[in-house]
Amino acid sequence: MLWFHPILQSVATLLGLYAAWLGLQRLRANHFGARVTFRWKGHVNTGRAAMVLWLLGLLGGLAVARIQWGVNFVTGAHYQVALIMLPLLVFGLVSGAYMDRVRARRTTLPLAHGVCNLLLLALALFQIRTGWQVIQDFIL
Repeated sequence: MLWFHPILQSVATLLGLYAAWLGLQRLRANHFGARVTFRWKGHVNTGRAAMVLWLLGLLGGLAVARIQWGVNFVTGAHYQVALIMLPLLVFGLVSGAYMDRVRARRTTLPLAHGVCNLLLLALALFQIRTGWQVIQDFIL
């Protein structure tokens, strides 16, 4: 059970990296004039899956801490970064769902969505480091 959380979050981060790569293709086409194909549905589905898994992982991490140690918020930077990720996850999911449902030419919302999600991805990658520290400190 204890290893389920890091495995799930690793899968989510890999999906997030792929969704970011697909999103960068859209950025290249819209803002740099590159002639590339944007896989809209692939980006939407992969990004949604990554964010839902990150959100489930956040909740799962809270559950794992409660089960393993009987208390939450003992993992220092790991839980602090997770809490920073929470509003970014909500914005990324809501803005992405809105743009998927209401298709229109826009510039500001996609850029805000992209910046938010790239920050989210950077934080998720940082979580690998903090998570490894938690494993070393509390488990190994």
